[in-house]
Amino acid sequence: MPKASGPAPGSPHTSPATGAHSHGSSPRPAAEADPEDPAESRSATTRWARRLSRTVNSLFKAPNHPGALDELPESETDTPQPIPALHPISMGFLGTIGVGIALAGYYLLTNVGSLITWISIALFIALGLDPVVRFLMRRGLNRPLAVTSTMVGLLAIFGGFMALIIPTLIAQITQFISRAPEIVDNFLNSAWVKQIDAQYAVSSRINTEVERFFGDSGAVTNVFGGVLGVSQTVAQSMFGVLIVLVLAIYFLASLPGMMSFSLRLVPRSKRNRADQIITRITRSVGNYVMGQASVAVLNASVALILMTLLKVPFAALLTLLVAMLAFIPLVGAVIAGVLVTLVTLTLGWQPALIYAICYFGYLQVEAYFISPRIMNKAVAVPGAVAVISVIAGGTLVGITGALMAIPVAASAMILLREVFIARQDRL
Repeated sequence: MPKASGPAPGSPHTSPATGAHSHGSSPRPAAEADPEDPAESRSATTRWARRLSRTVNSLFKAPNHPGALDELPESETDTPQPIPALHPISMGFLGTIGVGIALAGYYLLTNVGSLITWISIALFIALGLDPVVRFLMRRGLNRPLAVTSTMVGLLAIFGGFMALIIPTLIAQITQFISRAPEIVDNFLNSAWVKQIDAQYAVSSRINTEVERFFGDSGAVTNVFGGVLGVSQTVAQSMFGVLIVLVLAIYFLASLPGMMSFSLRLVPRSKRNRADQIITRITRSVGNYVMGQASVAVLNASVALILMTLLKVPFAALLTLLVAMLAFIPLVGAVIAGVLVTLVTLTLGWQPALIYAICYFGYLQVEAYFISPRIMNKAVAVPGAVAVISVIAGGTLVGITGALMAIPVAASAMILLREVFIARQDRL
């Protein structure tokens, strides 16, 4: 069998440099580009788009640090790394957004402050009445009927109280204005005041100022900015009471729906835990509001009994004042006691001393025995936190802030205990 021989001298052959060619064909350049090729145009466009994308992303991308986590050996990946710094353009953009949000919030707070106050008061009233609704539901009523019964009962109590006290208040306010100079004279002519006046000579100045104020027919109205200011204040107060009442009814009726919607904002895996925390907060606030209302009513009742026994003038007006001030935690009852004691001084120092001893003695009993029993279902707030909360709330929002300070502090303590401290304990 003959051995295969190489190609003939005149025949074409394959060269490593030129590649394989068929018989009789001329050599052709490799990979010659066609300038009109559509695929090549798309490839160039894609390269430019990618280059532009990388340029834009580099503006908002954190600069690469030589100590980045992906460049470290595996043995050094556990070492804490510095937080990458934001690009200056990105930092300025975020800062501008933050300033804009802060300005918008300040504008809303300064221009719709009354509305926010009304909504907050209505929500607290609804949370305070929710324990009554749940009590009626445990007795077999459905929630709409329980809400209706609660609101009807509340309106009946409030309406009956106002029907009884408004005529007395009007009469006593009128009597107080007409008798104010006489009351001051009796106070200044008492024996112990004369002893003080003999040393400091203050009676003549007090008489002059009081007679000047009550002798001016427009003095009382000028306090409120004139007759128009009084009318506007009364109208705004009545409108605010109506808005608060309507919102409280709505919040009380739709409280479960509001809680369900709030839970939808939480990831599904954490909804059960969030439901427990929200339930604890709402029930703690509700129990606190109901407990504080009970303490205020009891406080006003004790004050009314003492004033009736001592025949203190304007007892109904002072009782309403005591009830309103008793809602303010820590300091409200003390202020009420001081004011009523000063009024009782018009009868002499002995009745004033008796009232002060009895009332402030009751406050001690209330603080150590009554309030702990009534507030046993509400979250206990440390004394220092309560004082700071009341002062801060009163400074920022006024009386409304002082009233809501302790419930807000209690809610914050629940969140701190159940979320932050619990997470720290698991680490």
